[in-house]
Order: sequence, then structure tokens, then C-alpha cells
Amino acid sequence: MEVKIGVQHAPREIVLESGQSAEEVESAVSDALAGEARLLTLVDDNGRKVLVPADRLAYVEIGQPTPRKVGFGAL
Repeated sequence: MEVKIGVQHAPREIVLESGQSAEEVESAVSDALAGEARLLTLVDDNGRKVLVPADRLAYVEIGQPTPRKVGFGAL
């Protein structure tokens, strides 16, 4: 699952590939925005945790993973 996180006052967005389902990511974002959690915590495919303060979230985009093309071939 590809997740893009926009952070207030930051020129770039955070992009990560997560093994979590869309529902799990949405639930974590909802909890952070509702004030139940002070941090949005997500885990990427490599096991690294991404922590973003909930009050600094600008947007979260949840999408499907983009397959990476490997090798040579016609486009």
C-alpha cells in the first residue's frame, strides 16, 4: 500500500510503501486526528516506523502500490 503524507510547513511529502491494509492506515489516521493518539504511526515494508505529530498533518493519501518495472522492454 502506498501512503503519501503531507506535513504542514514542510516542502516535501513523506512517501512510504506499507504492508498495512488501507483500513488499518485509515484507522490510524482517524485516531490521530480525533486526538486519541498524538502521533500518526505507520510501519513501512522494511520495518521502519514513521511517526508524524497529529497536529502537523496536512493530508494523507492512501493508494495502491505501483509495480516497479525491472529489466528491458518496450514501453
